[in-house]
Amino acid sequence: MALARNGYGRDVSALSIVVVCVAAILATLTQVFAGEADVVSVDARQQGAGTWRFAVAVRHDDEGWDHYADRWIVTGPDGTVYGERVLLHPHENEQPFTRSQSGIAIPDTVSTVIVKAHDSLHEFGGAEITVDLDALR
Repeated sequence: MALARNGYGRDVSALSIVVVCVAAILATLTQVFAGEADVVSVDARQQGAGTWRFAVAVRHDDEGWDHYADRWIVTGPDGTVYGERVLLHPHENEQPFTRSQSGIAIPDTVSTVIVKAHDSLHEFGGAEITVDLDALR
């Protein structure tokens, strides 16, 4: 086995160098392959004239503060954002997790909304759910 000297004058085998490099690559790829945040269910309830409460379940392979699902939003078909719930910490041991937001104002002229989840690395892009508000009014 070939040996090399490290910065401290110690012999290091080529195999140990390869193992360290592969471990570093795998650690980096783990963040990339954790995937995007997916909305897995939505419970929308009208609270009053034009306001709604959304309970949204999100699934994401949170990996700590550097890569976690950090919010979900409610948008109209035209992209108008009507509401948002900021998620203040990772949910590594609670998957999927559900968080609610009340007081989301949506005009009566809007018949459907799209609920999307966001994560701190991939942003938006996971599974979304379209909600038919007319069916709930």
